[in-house]
Amino acid sequence: MLTADALRAHLLAVRMAGEVATSREDSLRSYRLFAARDPRVLIGIDPEWSWGQGELLALMAEKCGVSADPRHTSGPDVIDPERTLAALDAFAERIRSVVGRGAPVLLGTGHPHRLLGFYGGLADALSAAGCEVLTPAQGRCVDILTRFGLRTYHLDYVRGVALVREPEAERPGCEPGVHSHSPLPVRVALAAAADAGGPLPELVIGDHGWVCGAGQLGFEAIGLADTDDPALFVGEAEGVVSVAVPVDDAVRSDYYRPLTRYVLNRACLSQ
Repeated sequence: MLTADALRAHLLAVRMAGEVATSREDSLRSYRLFAARDPRVLIGIDPEWSWGQGELLALMAEKCGVSADPRHTSGPDVIDPERTLAALDAFAERIRSVVGRGAPVLLGTGHPHRLLGFYGGLADALSAAGCEVLTPAQGRCVDILTRFGLRTYHLDYVRGVALVREPEAERPGCEPGVHSHSPLPVRVALAAAADAGGPLPELVIGDHGWVCGAGQLGFEAIGLADTDDPALFVGEAEGVVSVAVPVDDAVRSDYYRPLTRYVLNRACLSQ
């Protein structure tokens, strides 16, 4: 069993918490864009409250442990591992609740290169516990506006986890998917599930637009978020997102395995 102390040490050792690779400059830029309601940073959230840069910085200091000093403008950002552990406990409790009801779930990631294994481990355990892991709209086209213009991707599932691929990448041995912040894939998936007459997920697990897009539509959603992803923490503050876990979301994929073990243990799903 992985203890909180052991996971805390791991988080700090691999820089998922403590001093992380995400720069203070990137985080502050995201807060400025969010305050201006730039859709690239809102990623599906339609904030009810007015969030200025000062309010966002205070929120991120509370939720993540970043510096609340606006004069601190450069260098690596910081995540308090105690906040990560507390959020992981809440994350595991939501999973435990859905397992207790045997309810359907949907998992999706905009970080397939890094986080597919983390969510895949959760999907395996949820399926073994009797929850239906939904895969609606598989193969459906999703048009996403990127910095390179409008791109068409295909919605796919790997180990029960949704992601988007470039059409030419759909062959054996290809990359696991593309990095995306867009809420459009989860909207397409949820619409397809509804059009088919259900079932609809009682919990959506993921990151980026998967969490924000689902939460904004009224589905319970939980996920991981970095210090430059304020949308999930704003969603949590406004009651749209159930749990946002502060963690660096771009370290090596194998570094997330202890998080899977910790969450499954706390959710009473360890095998």
